Order: sequence, then C-alpha cells, then structure tokens
Amino acid sequence: MQKLTSSIYTFEKLIENNFLYVDKTEYIWRLIDSAPAMYFMSRPRRFGKSLTVSTLEAVFSGKKELFKGLAIYNKPYNWKKYPVIHLDMGNCNAKNAEELEAFLNDKLTEYSEKTGTSLQGESITTRFASLIRELATQDSVVILVDEYDKPILNNIGNPELKEMLFVLKGFYSTIKTCEQQEHFVFVTGVSKFCHVSLFSDLNNLTDITMNADYATMLGYTQREFETNFAEWISAAEARQQLPHEAYLREIKNWYNGYRFHAQKETVYNPVSLASFFTDNGEFKNYWFSTGTPSFLLELIKKKNFDFEDALTRPVSGIAFAAYEVDRIEPLALLLQTGYLTIKSSFVDFGATFYHLDFPNFEVRSAFDTYLLNAYTSITKDELEGIAVGLARHVRSGNTEGIMKDFKTFLAAIPYDIQLSNEKYYQTIFFLLFLMLGVYIEAESRTNDGRIDAVAMCGEWVYLFEFKINRNAECALDQIKEKEYFRKYQHSGKRIILIGANLNMETRQLDDWKQEEVSL
Repeated sequence: MQKLTSSIYTFEKLIENNFLYVDKTEYIWRLIDSAPAMYFMSRPRRFGKSLTVSTLEAVFSGKKELFKGLAIYNKPYNWKKYPVIHLDMGNCNAKNAEELEAFLNDKLTEYSEKTGTSLQGESITTRFASLIRELATQDSVVILVDEYDKPILNNIGNPELKEMLFVLKGFYSTIKTCEQQEHFVFVTGVSKFCHVSLFSDLNNLTDITMNADYATMLGYTQREFETNFAEWISAAEARQQLPHEAYLREIKNWYNGYRFHAQKETVYNPVSLASFFTDNGEFKNYWFSTGTPSFLLELIKKKNFDFEDALTRPVSGIAFAAYEVDRIEPLALLLQTGYLTIKSSFVDFGATFYHLDFPNFEVRSAFDTYLLNAYTSITKDELEGIAVGLARHVRSGNTEGIMKDFKTFLAAIPYDIQLSNEKYYQTIFFLLFLMLGVYIEAESRTNDGRIDAVAMCGEWVYLFEFKINRNAECALDQIKEKEYFRKYQHSGKRIILIGANLNMETRQLDDWKQEEVSL
C-alpha cells in the first residue's frame, strides 16, 4: 500500500519517496503539446495547484525518469530541458508595497544566483525582464506562477492594497512584454482578477478554469478515487465495520461534489481525502482546519449576503467572471474559493444559468459554523453543542425542544452583536438549520404569500412564522389563515405549524405556539 501525504506538493519528492500520485499527466501532456502557450487556471486552496506547477517544472526540466509508468512517459515528447522560472507566491506575507517589492526582489535574486545570470536595472519590473531575456539566450523560457493572488487575498480590506496591486500589475505585465522569449507560461490562483484590473496587461493568457477539457485535471474523479485508493478504502472500512457501498457513499457525501464545468463530473478534494485516510478513515473536517477565510466572512456580513437566495435561485454565468478587487461580490468569491459549486445548469434565452450549492457536507457544516460564529460571536464548540441537541429534536418532531434550543442560542449571542431587524434573525435561523444538514428554505413562496421558514427532516415538515414585538398567536393564525401548509400536504410527511414572537427590547424569543396539521 503506497504512502499518503497531505503536506508534500513537490512532484519529485512524491515519486522518489513512493507516495501515492494519481496520474494527471494526460492533462499535462495536453497543455505542453500546445506550446508555445500561456494558461491561467484558478482552483480553491489546497486543491493540487502547487503539485500541478511542480509537475510541469519536472517535465520542462527534462526529468523523464520521474514519469516512468505515467501517461506522459510514452508520449511523443522530446523531454528537452528549458530554463524554468518558478515563482511561488504562496509564502508571500507582505502587508504593504515595500514588503511586496522586497519579496519579489528576493525571488529574482534567488533565480539569478541559481542560474548564474545577472539582473539589470533598479525596479523589479526591469530586473524581471532582464532575467527572462538573459535566460532566453540559452533557450526560450518557461514561467510558472503559483498562487499569484496570495498577496491580494491576504490583504482584502487593507488600505495598502491599492499600492500593492500597482506593484503586482507592473511585475506580472513583464510576462507579456517578454512573450517572444517564452516557451510556456502557466499561472494559478484561487480567484480570477485577470483580464479586469490586475491582469489587464496580461490578456493573452488562455483561461482554462472552466474549460471542459480540464474540468477534472485537479481533484479526483470517482473512478480515480476507487482505483487509486482501493487498499486504503478496504483497510478503513474494515476498521469502521461498514459495508463497502455504504462507506463509499458516505465518503462521497463528505468530500466529493466540486464541479468545474456544468457538463463534467464532480471531483474529490485531494487534501481532504489524504487527511481522511491517514486519520484512520474518520469523518472530520480537514479542509477548513487548514485556514479560516476571515476576509470572506467579513465580506459576507458587510454586503448582507443572502445565502438562501444564492442556494435556491439560478445565477447567470456572470457570477463566474473576473472582478475588480475593490468591487468584490461575495457570490463570485464563494464560487472561486470553493465554498459553493455548480450543481446543475440549464439554457434559457440563449444564456446558461447555474444552480449552486455547497459541494459536500464537510464544506457546508464547517462554513456554516464559521459564519454563525462571525454573526453571533458564539464559539464554534458552543455552536456544535447547540447543534447536537437541536438536531435530535428536529429528527424526532420535538417542537418544544427545537424552540427552547433556539432560545438558548439567541441568549448566547452578546447583546451588542444582535441587530434590531428581522433579516438578521432570519439569517442566523437559516444558517443554524443549514449547519445541521437539514433542508431549510427561508421566505418560501406559496400561492398566498411567503412563509418565514420551512425545514424538512425525516417524516417532519416544520413551517415557521416569526413576528416582531407582537405575539405567537398572531403568527400561528397567519399560517392557518393563508393555509401555507397546503403546499406540503401531499409530501407524505407530518406538518407542524409554529408561530413565534421576537421581543426586540430583550432581543429574545419570548413566546411560541405550535399545532400539527390534520390531513
């Protein structure tokens, strides 16, 4: 059984130390066979971008022996050695333009010393161009840029970002200026700022982010997973004492679900899978534990982003487009960072529309927990404790328990965090149920108005109507008078109506009434 790792991203180290490598070199071959060429690809963090860049570096360094047994080995390729500039921006922690220039200068000096070339000029743009041109006297140059946007994402909200963008734009524009000296360029990142502001001078990159031919280039398909991880699956399911098919379904539910083209299959997160098996096959959150997207959480709060709308209404292809750094929309960033993904698509009036969702249980449960923490300041441990009890009540039809747990949840929110508007409470109620893995729909439409929230679990349908500074009787009467339950009467489930009142003075749920519909 080959060793697994979730921390080594260098192709040469993986092969030489006999770690499992899922063969993606057929895609590598497609890329290099088109050279001279320049590509851009965005994928979520820890999704195999660095390993892909490292694999390309090994190919262009002529290290054919590393690829024995892989798809590319017997391809009609001459394995010529090219000068390679590999710029890894992943460890850039610059907080202003000066620190960023120093980081880039260090990178250029490193390559100058490594290759025995001299750097000309004072600015990083001039020095970068001189490095490319001097290396090109040996042969045309390969440029690989990994995590090009790390300095940007690290500084969202930082007033210094504008100056940092100016530095990056000038530096990256060198790649286009020196195009005649280049054989192949590959740029990766999490977000698509290209073709808009940062990359406006580098518009000759071919964007393969959502290209059908490369949709499964990163991440593992179901077939790749079952074929390459067969021994690990067998060992893990023996420890867990689960039937084979049931175990596979559960793994897929937790770690699969990422889709990068509407018509292509979903893929697994490679880091989550490796961590899962090296942790004895225990179902946990591995991807989120590698970093909290604090900038994204703050953006969602600031923009008052409507999650329910994003998860229930189709969006047009413009949601996947690149964007200006100072006008970032949460939906685009959620898609590009991997917290939302494509579930299905359809064409209407000549345009393609997409239904979105969380890719899997790992992302949904963890993201909801972090987001609820951002909205309420309740610790993640406390939230998980509340969720366990609430889930038990939801599954058993214990309405009294549900409402008491929600009241406890509200009481745990610091007074200065709570807002005096209905939308705030609707949002946290929606996120709380979503965290449980329970179907929840806020502002559900009927033929006679909107229900505040509908939750479905097992044999139960819960219809919630909330009032502000009134009473529970009034809320319950509205559900009955408008017969909101008619929409669900043929669902085959038991329907419970719940009317509740929120007191804005105490910021608390002070009254609720329930009634089961007799059908």
